[in-house]
Amino acid sequence: MLPVLNEDVVRNRIAKRIALEFEDGDVVNLGIGIPTLVSNFVPEERRLVIQTENGCLGAGPEPEQKDYRFIGAGGRFITPLPGCSFFGSDMSFGLIRGGHVDATVLGTLEVDQEGNLANWIIPGKLLPGMGGAMDLVVGAKRVIVATTHCDKKGHPKILKKCRLPLTAVGVVSLIVTEFAVFSIEDGTMTLLEIAPEVTKEDIRAHTEADYVEAEIITQMKGTEVSETEAVK
Repeated sequence: MLPVLNEDVVRNRIAKRIALEFEDGDVVNLGIGIPTLVSNFVPEERRLVIQTENGCLGAGPEPEQKDYRFIGAGGRFITPLPGCSFFGSDMSFGLIRGGHVDATVLGTLEVDQEGNLANWIIPGKLLPGMGGAMDLVVGAKRVIVATTHCDKKGHPKILKKCRLPLTAVGVVSLIVTEFAVFSIEDGTMTLLEIAPEVTKEDIRAHTEADYVEAEIITQMKGTEVSETEAVK
């Protein structure tokens, strides 16, 4: 059985690990939920150019003082960094569709071993629409999924095949959960890293997808256990 971590630990751990994935100067779009936290953990020596769908390039982390002039596409307050620019959503989606975004980080309902993504609707439940995800998953050069390893009922979210309506087919290259990091390349899903509280056997038991293990599986970066990361 997987340990149950504090919710803030889960969210921050996933965001912290993903923040280590980028190169200095990368243009990155962050989806709603856990992905928005990534901007809080970017290493000081690295600068990301964060793009928001509603027309901002150069957004920074959430400020302590809320300023209603600066709100991202997900309704989260942002800090305009030096050199930041604002423009219409038409230009914003032109950047996305034109292939100028290096990576997008998205949450998900399901993701599978083929890199298929289902993150926009559960049949029978009211939802406003897919939003910009359908553009991001095909326009961004890299798609990273930020997700809890299992849903609230304890069912795996990393599957052999998505069961919910798909957002896109074969687009995901990296999956980061609170317990593991997987890559997907050339149709093969590989376990790269695991958190210190779990074993390879734990991950295997709670991951429906078929995957191979890296020759050397390392401890998940950014998961050094501290007193604040209490296990319930």
